[in-house]
Amino acid sequence: MLSKQRVEREKKDHEELLKRGDEAVQLTEQLENTFEQTNTLTSKDKQKLETLEKIVVKIRKELGGDDDDGEETVEVKQKPTTLQEAFNSLKSTTFKLVDELKKGSRFTVSALAIQSSNNVLKLVRFLRLRK
Repeated sequence: MLSKQRVEREKKDHEELLKRGDEAVQLTEQLENTFEQTNTLTSKDKQKLETLEKIVVKIRKELGGDDDDGEETVEVKQKPTTLQEAFNSLKSTTFKLVDELKKGSRFTVSALAIQSSNNVLKLVRFLRLRK
């Protein structure tokens, strides 16, 4: 039987996971809005991309996922050719990740959420490396 302390800790960890997901969505929306207005990436935007990457890496780690090097996932099989395409993909993929996090409970690990986090990371890295 689970101890009450453990249950509380798991519940708190799950709430923090959801909070990180909301932060990721917020950053993604800020980045997209700034890009739509300026059509460029500023140094502040690159810092936001780094923050987004750190948040998503943390989410993936908490879900039990590991590094995605060399693994090609279904959703991002074709790299975006423009920054606009990359931002559109980033937004939809981040929303998909958060949706998967919310569908799950503190007892479930979603393979789709791990896959979505890998896709978000690929898009963030693509955007960070673009000028």
